[in-house]
Amino acid sequence: MKKNNFFLGMLAGILAFFLVNNFFAVNINVAGFKVNQIFSILDKYYMNGYNKDDAQDYMYYGLLSSLGDPYTSYMDKKTFTSFMEQTEGEYIGIGTVISVDENDGRLVIVSPYENSPAAKAGILPGDKILSVDNLAASKENYEQIVKNLKGAAGTTAKIKIIRPSKSNKVLEFNVVREKIDIPTVSHKVFDNIGYLRITNFDKNTYEQFVNAYNLISKNNLKGLIIDLRNNPGGLLDSVVKIADELVPKDCIVYTEDKNGNKKFIYSDDKYIKLPLVVLVNGNSASASEVLSGAIKDLKRGILVGSKTFGKGLVQNLFPLRDGSAVKVTVAKYYTPAGICINGKGIEPDYKIELPEDTMISGLEPKDDLQLQKALELLDVK
Repeated sequence: MKKNNFFLGMLAGILAFFLVNNFFAVNINVAGFKVNQIFSILDKYYMNGYNKDDAQDYMYYGLLSSLGDPYTSYMDKKTFTSFMEQTEGEYIGIGTVISVDENDGRLVIVSPYENSPAAKAGILPGDKILSVDNLAASKENYEQIVKNLKGAAGTTAKIKIIRPSKSNKVLEFNVVREKIDIPTVSHKVFDNIGYLRITNFDKNTYEQFVNAYNLISKNNLKGLIIDLRNNPGGLLDSVVKIADELVPKDCIVYTEDKNGNKKFIYSDDKYIKLPLVVLVNGNSASASEVLSGAIKDLKRGILVGSKTFGKGLVQNLFPLRDGSAVKVTVAKYYTPAGICINGKGIEPDYKIELPEDTMISGLEPKDDLQLQKALELLDVK
């Protein structure tokens, strides 16, 4: 009797398996048939013509946007390639940030990276690009110009620029493309107070952080400022490595997934013991909040500025076979005190607002009220 029950149960399980899988297969086939019907109608009747690959990409965008989660998204192949280039923190090219000057529509050099081939060649911020490899530069072919500035290591980019001045001098440069490490950490020393600004948490940010700290630590530092203002976040692995350098042995952050599984990340007992102030604002998000939340909860330092953005979610990236990818929210993260800051942000210990639309990067230290407060708090005499 028990044997018969066993076989009946097994058969029921097999039947259920096939029914469920056939259900999903039927639904997928129905969806595919419907899409093909639509494309067939467009092919036959649509008068303006269309790009089928673009149309399919928009379907995938729509599928993920229907979830209502701004952090779960589809990336086409080109977007995914650019995204990975950014998070890897390196690429091959001449090493510049370029943008469109909305006044005249020309492409402008925002800044060459420090020690990049462009900087060494003498290209300056504000230079307007006329052509790259004989391709005339314009707002309409921005992406192609960016592509032309990149290329294989050791190859030469022929760049013609106009340098705005009374004479509007036209200059030509032959710049050899090299591997570029995108800088995410900059450093200064104010008397005996060290200052490290982190603009993003990419793959190479931890190494840049260590190198920058080693440079400024030669100045007999009595305090340290970490500037996370306008830092949108980045890689969790990168930020926890930096947090480990700044906080004592404890929990840095923990995550919890949809099934309630928790993962705790801890620091060791070796850390920089200097008095610490962290600068934050409304654009300090995600990984920036992991670091500032750990420092605040563990009472390791003082937060100065304005309330942070409030993104307490973790995304994983899932590459697809055709070179595209989906980015999916997989967990919430919590500060050491068990606080999920998603939609709430982190309140600084000293709230100091700057005028709206203030450009942090272009602000003189004497006019930066948040920085001045940090220096005041660290004024160890």
